[in-house]
Amino acid sequence: MNFGALGNFLPLIIIIALMYFMLIRPASKQRKKTAEMQAALSRGNKIITIGGLHATIDAIDDKTAVVVLEDGTKMRFERAAIGRVVEDDAAE
Repeated sequence: MNFGALGNFLPLIIIIALMYFMLIRPASKQRKKTAEMQAALSRGNKIITIGGLHATIDAIDDKTAVVVLEDGTKMRFERAAIGRVVEDDAAE
């Protein structure tokens, strides 16, 4: 069986398709999920930053969030530095 030019490019097409479905698509979904989470942040959310800091959001604007630590210390973070929102029980 001779596929001609298509036969020469078929392995390359398969490799590109595998890379898309195994690497690019899941990364895009994760970025979209993270962006949605960061857009939905509000005052009172318990969060964990990408550095592992546990805090509660005290104030939030378009680009930054002021968070309060357990001892009352306030810190300002970029929204992009917030890794996830946690439930009340999981933060303790």
